[in-house]
Amino acid sequence: MNKQEFLTKLRKGLSGLPQGDIEERLAFYGEMIDDQIEEGLSEEEAVSAVGGVDEIVRQTVAEIPLAKIAKEKIKSKKRPSAGEIVLLVLGSPIWLSLLIAAFAVILSFYISLWAVIISLWAVFISLAVCPLYSVLTCVISVAGGNTFSGIAILALGIVCAGLSVFAFYGCKSVTKGISVLTKKAVTAIKNHFIKKEEA
Repeated sequence: MNKQEFLTKLRKGLSGLPQGDIEERLAFYGEMIDDQIEEGLSEEEAVSAVGGVDEIVRQTVAEIPLAKIAKEKIKSKKRPSAGEIVLLVLGSPIWLSLLIAAFAVILSFYISLWAVIISLWAVFISLAVCPLYSVLTCVISVAGGNTFSGIAILALGIVCAGLSVFAFYGCKSVTKGISVLTKKAVTAIKNHFIKKEEA
């Protein structure tokens, strides 16, 4: 694929994004290809070195804020007719309540996910603090003449210390997974706002 074909395909992939961002990306990748050609690569090799169009489009969509994409999508190219305005106003009790309900469900699901993560981290902190408390309790028990119970409490503290290591890695993995899931969800929402041009 030559430079012009690459830039045409990239423009189609980025359609639906704000025009300024599209032009900025096209200029950036056009310049990058020119730099590769100046370094001695052929045009096709320079285009290959830049990367795939689909990956560039995914990365670009991920970088642009959702609000900016939504604003571009909502920006009307023409003024709505009087009939459309009347239908919007008359239908607002239905579509507005459904929109609010959908937003509330999505928000509550998102808050619930993060509440679970906060709870898991609270368990980790409890397990991590338990060994310190058990050492203190062991010393007090042994000093009070309860050697067996002091040793048993110290053993439980050591078990909690071991569990806290596993809990840390588990909490870290779950937090990372939820963060990736959130990022993918936002990217999917962005992709719904972007109108793809048909080939």
